[in-house]
Parts: sequence; structure tokens; C-alpha cells
Amino acid sequence: MNPARLRSIFVKEFIQMRRDRGTLSLLLGVPVMQLLLFGFAIRQDVRNLPTVVFDASRSQQSRTLVQQFEATDNFRVRGAVPSYDAAIAAINAGRARAAIVIPEDYARDLKRGRPTQVQVLVDATDPTASQSAIGAAMLVGQRANVERITASLGRDPGAPPLDIRVRPLYNPALQSVLFIVPGIIGMILSNILIVITAMAVVREREHGTLEQLIVTPLTRSEIMLGKIAPYVLVGLVQISAVLLVGHFAFQVPIRGSLLLIYLTALLFIVANLGLGLFISTLARNQAQAMQVSFFFLLPNVLLSGFMFPREAMPEAARWIGLALPLTYFLQVIRGIVLKGVDLVELWPQTVALVGFALLFFTFATLRFNKQLE
Repeated sequence: MNPARLRSIFVKEFIQMRRDRGTLSLLLGVPVMQLLLFGFAIRQDVRNLPTVVFDASRSQQSRTLVQQFEATDNFRVRGAVPSYDAAIAAINAGRARAAIVIPEDYARDLKRGRPTQVQVLVDATDPTASQSAIGAAMLVGQRANVERITASLGRDPGAPPLDIRVRPLYNPALQSVLFIVPGIIGMILSNILIVITAMAVVREREHGTLEQLIVTPLTRSEIMLGKIAPYVLVGLVQISAVLLVGHFAFQVPIRGSLLLIYLTALLFIVANLGLGLFISTLARNQAQAMQVSFFFLLPNVLLSGFMFPREAMPEAARWIGLALPLTYFLQVIRGIVLKGVDLVELWPQTVALVGFALLFFTFATLRFNKQLE
């Protein structure tokens, strides 16, 4: 490669990007806006499910039980209903996601020490929300049983025969935002960079400037490097912005090395830019480039481990996920940010990112060569 020619294409691409201030503003502003939006909106720990109560007992004990359900923060009581059928109707109409049904003899059975039943109806069309509500309801029941046993014995019943204690590592409060926000960083970088660079060569062709590049002494690899150079810088600025927002807006800790974050992010950025350039060499116009780009966006979200654990996926889906650079970068960014691990633990993922960067850039260069011929 000729350093002078390479420098000239770098300068040309940076000047072209600076003139397109609208796109540049979107590249720098959209990641921050998306992080704020998704960071506050996406939650795996479901809270405040709208709940109605059918209290046939109408006693102090039943009101205390309802307060215990509300204290879990999983249920938000929106009001009372007059009958069991009305509770079902409220869930069917979408006015409530859960209903607490307390029988008429609830307080009397408690006073007499007899077993009693309370039913919790949960809308299970959303499995995540329903599992959270079911777990919270079971916890309320266990606590109520312990209180009854303690009251009947007049003393603490003592330690159970088996005492299992769980110690959550790295996220003791089990806050889903600490898991989601680092994933959003990778998803935003991947999606934006792929879409923007996918239209790079296509835009040059539509504007008539690609032919001017072809007749210059620039080699194919120099043209490809020139195309990705400005976006590498933009990607590094993007990750700096979203790391700052994630740390100060969502209190996401950065326990590992910042240098390692930027090193692996650079590999991830180059891999996505190479994939975007490869897509741009396949498409004939910007609409086609956009459509092919979106073909990769949905697997990025669903199969990379961003939202759903890869261990729970079918084997075929896990194999497809291994072909996505985001799969490896999510392990890297979450490991560095949340666990503070270093390159010793993350070298397989780092090597995979290096391979993706070289592979996609090579594919883009070879495909560009075919179009020139």
C-alpha cells in the first residue's frame, strides 16, 4: 500500500463525512438516544403488574394480605371487583394482568388455625411477566405460613433442616439494567454501523463518484480502508458516549480495563464495517442495501444473547448465533464491565472478533474486485 495514496483517500472520506452533517449528527446522537430509551424501557424484572382484588372476606386479615402482595412491587392494585367472574373479565379485557381472589371464610379459618386457600389469577400470555408474578405470589404465601407457624408456637420455629444460601455475584441486587445496558451498547454499534456502511459504495455508485475512484491509482484494499476509516472513528466516539451515559444514567459499573474495552470494541467495529461494506458490494441501490442490512439485524437481537440466554436456544439457533460478531462482543463487554475480567479469560472471543474483522474485510475487497471487472 502506498502511504500517500492511502492518506489521500482518508482525507477525502473525512471531508465527505463532514459535509454530510445530518448523517454525522445522527451517527453521534442516535446511539445516546437509543441507549436512554431502551435502557429505561427494557426490563427483565417485571414490576407493577396491574392487579384487581376480589375480597369476599372483607376483613383486616384479607386487607393485610393484599398489602403484602403490593409490598413485593410485582403487583399494583388498581381496584376491587365484585365477583370472581368480574376478576376474569378484567383480565380478559386487559384492564388487569393479575387478580387476587380471597374466599369469604379466609379470616375465620385463620383464627381457627385451619388451612385456607387464596387464589391468584395470572395472565400467562406473557411468560416472563407471569413467572415473575407467580414467584412473588409463592413468596407471599411462604412468608404468611412462617408467620402463622410462629404465632401458633409462640416462638420462632427454629432453623430449617436444610439451609441453602445463594450468593449472587457481580449483581447482588439482581438489577436487569446492569445486564441490558452493556448489551444495548453492542447492539446499537452493530446495527448502526452495518446500515451506514452498507450504503457507502451504493451511494458512491448512485452519485456517480465511484467511477472517479476506480480510475485513480488507488488499489481495492486502499479504497475499502478509506471507506471504513471515518466510521472507525465514529464508532469509537459512539462507544465512549454510550459508556458515559450507561455509567452516569444507569449506574452501570466499569470494573475492568478501559483500554481492553476500546481494543475489543475496535475489532468489533471493524468487523461490522467490513460486513456493511460487503453488503454494499452486493446491492445495486440503497433500498437493496437497507433490505439486506435488516436481514442481519433481527438475528443480532434474537440469537446473539442480547435478550435471551443462548443456552436455552435450540442447537441450530446456537450455531447461527456463532456466526454473529455481536455474540462474542456481548460476552466481552459484559465480562469486562460487570466482572472485571481481562484478556486471559476473553482471548477466545477476542480471537473470534479478529477473525470476523479480517474475513468480512477480505470478502468486501474481493467482491468489489468482481464489480470492477
